[in-house]
Amino acid sequence: MPLKQLSGLDASFLYLETPEMPMHVGAMYLLELPSGYRGRYVNDLRRHYAARMPATPALRRRLWWMPLNLANPAWVDAEPDLAYHVVEHKLPRRTRKEGAAPNARSLLEDMISTLHPQLLDRSRPLWRIHVIDGLPRSASGHKQVGVYSQVHHAAVDGQAAVALANVLFDLGPEPREIALRPSTRRKTFQIGMVEMLRGALSNEAGQVVRMARELPATLGTVARTARGSFSLKTLLGKGTGNVTLAPATPMNVTIGSTRAFASASVPLQELKALAKAHAATLNDMVLMLCAGALRSYLQQRTQLPRKSLVAAVPISLRQTGDVRSDNQASMSLISLGTHLADPAKRLAHILAASSAMKTTMGPMKSIPPTDFPSIGIPWLMEAAASLYGKARMAERLPQVANVVISNVPGPQVPIYLAGARVRANCPTSIVVHGLALNITVQSFDAHMDFGLMADAAALPDVRALAAALDGAWDELRALPVPATLPKVSRTRLPSRVSAPAPRQRAR
Repeated sequence: MPLKQLSGLDASFLYLETPEMPMHVGAMYLLELPSGYRGRYVNDLRRHYAARMPATPALRRRLWWMPLNLANPAWVDAEPDLAYHVVEHKLPRRTRKEGAAPNARSLLEDMISTLHPQLLDRSRPLWRIHVIDGLPRSASGHKQVGVYSQVHHAAVDGQAAVALANVLFDLGPEPREIALRPSTRRKTFQIGMVEMLRGALSNEAGQVVRMARELPATLGTVARTARGSFSLKTLLGKGTGNVTLAPATPMNVTIGSTRAFASASVPLQELKALAKAHAATLNDMVLMLCAGALRSYLQQRTQLPRKSLVAAVPISLRQTGDVRSDNQASMSLISLGTHLADPAKRLAHILAASSAMKTTMGPMKSIPPTDFPSIGIPWLMEAAASLYGKARMAERLPQVANVVISNVPGPQVPIYLAGARVRANCPTSIVVHGLALNITVQSFDAHMDFGLMADAAALPDVRALAAALDGAWDELRALPVPATLPKVSRTRLPSRVSAPAPRQRAR
């Protein structure tokens, strides 16, 4: 059978991975177990995954490497060992007894800070689920358990991960029946070196032909953009601060192998109402909250630059209905207006910067390729990634962005996993040299959940930044809006981070 090699974009996450830069994404889930629950949830979750496994091809494949790592590897069928891929961690008793009653969310954050730096085993399917037992009970007296998921970014992007979650999660405590196709997979996969090389070269030739075929259309897009109503000023977003070198901040450093994770939530319906009232999108509101929190956090530490921070914002290239497990995304830059003390002016700045980005990305969206010839690329990318970190180039070269901010649409209804209700769903993502902070946001049930992943040496107090989102939320709500703003509940969510906790600096 012909080899299905990873695309250039998918494979790049493998080549860029080092012990300092794990390239997996995932989420922190806080689950509430049914009343009177008895048993070990890890066993329930293994049975649940076993039942859903035939409908999740992304979890049933592993890498097959080319000879001498000459070109991109391929995905081949593999049967996951659920005893390895779904593993249990019990919080030590001393953690639960010392001091005041611990917060379940804070305990989960600390556990994820420890687990996230662990690389996934490349000889197995590239995913793992960690069940964290020993959390305090909920306010209603229900037993709680944490789940931390890891999936390599070479296998999924944000929207592909959501499609995978749609298979694994249910809308009620009783698992639904999943329509499964009869499996036609082989139990083992064997292929010779000659066949691998032949398949790789054939794939490379096909990519060259495809790029040559698409070149006229690409050049036509560029020409039409240049002839159209887009001036160079509009195309570059001139005046918005999008296309500019980013100022130096504590986030723009060479990272180490330790992580610090924190989370927060805001009410989703009120956030939607505020977006509508300000003629903005939900993504604009997310950028505004992040900008306010970053400004407050840096200002309190006398580290706020006079120049605006710039966010790197992923843009999906995925067509509607496309649920393939791969990466189809590009990256854009948006100025956050953190140099503006007036929140109203900062929001106007973000709206203008976001509009300029959309104007630019609209006609140019189809130009960046997600696949390209890869002969020799593995060696070059791995060497470049290693050299960039060892030479501490992040401190030597100017940066174009200060932080990654990603907004992934999620389910806006209650969901369940193996009978347990999900109470929080905070994404975990990647930090890289020069970008030591990643804020990934997902709409979920009645909340907008924020996951803040940081290098522990660069931002050991990332929990204080998560808490600063509270102040940014209050600041956003206090902005004057038209009288037509819908009436919404303004009660705070008890699950939100309320105060920063001290965190030891990584050594």
